[in-house]
Amino acid sequence: MHALSQLDYAAAGLFLVAWLGFNLLIDLGPLRKKTLSYAMETQRRNWMLTMATREVRIMDTAILSGLQQGTAFFASTALLAIGGSFALLDATDRILQVAGDLSIPVSDSRALWEIKVLGLMLIFAYSFFKFGWAYRLFNYASIVMGAVPERSQGDPDAIREIAGKAGELNVLAGRHFNRGQRALFFAIGFLGWFAGPIAFAILTVAVFLVLLRRQFSSKARATVMSGQLSNFSPDVRLGEYTDTGSSNPFT
Repeated sequence: MHALSQLDYAAAGLFLVAWLGFNLLIDLGPLRKKTLSYAMETQRRNWMLTMATREVRIMDTAILSGLQQGTAFFASTALLAIGGSFALLDATDRILQVAGDLSIPVSDSRALWEIKVLGLMLIFAYSFFKFGWAYRLFNYASIVMGAVPERSQGDPDAIREIAGKAGELNVLAGRHFNRGQRALFFAIGFLGWFAGPIAFAILTVAVFLVLLRRQFSSKARATVMSGQLSNFSPDVRLGEYTDTGSSNPFT
């Protein structure tokens, strides 16, 4: 007898389509430029260009350090989740017995339970690799940022070029971090499989819709993409700012 039913296959297929399709839509799709992630990528590039105009860059290094610490936290969380998944594999019989005693709707098949736990473990492993690489990219971005000369001692075009490289590394780090975080979000949908394929499909669709809303119609997106936040922008000559309509950037 096969461990997976047709409903299990259908729900798992829906999960993969939703997860991979969401990544393609946000990172490569035609609507990519309308997403919150793309708007934040623009802000990351602008940040590095603005950083190059400052003589004192303590604030910039503190922000980048905070991004690294957040990435390290999620990487550690993913490792702990992988360890928890191994614990679930070791305690399969006991968990199934307790679930049966409490009438909790989980699979009574040991093989099916182990397939679900292994699938969850793979998701956590994927997220760990993404967070680990994002952490490394933030390291690279900080090194390149440190190589940006002071504007009074370097050629403006060279300064802008190096700052642009730091910005691109920052963007790449952000993309990998986002993919790792999406994996954790979709892991919530995957947990529904332990209650059955129907719950699996429902939770997967719910997670997909929540993430879709955050990218295209959330208050965060409206705030980031609002023109009211862009009263000043770095001039191509560095160190000079172009007024775009307001005498005070904080009004």
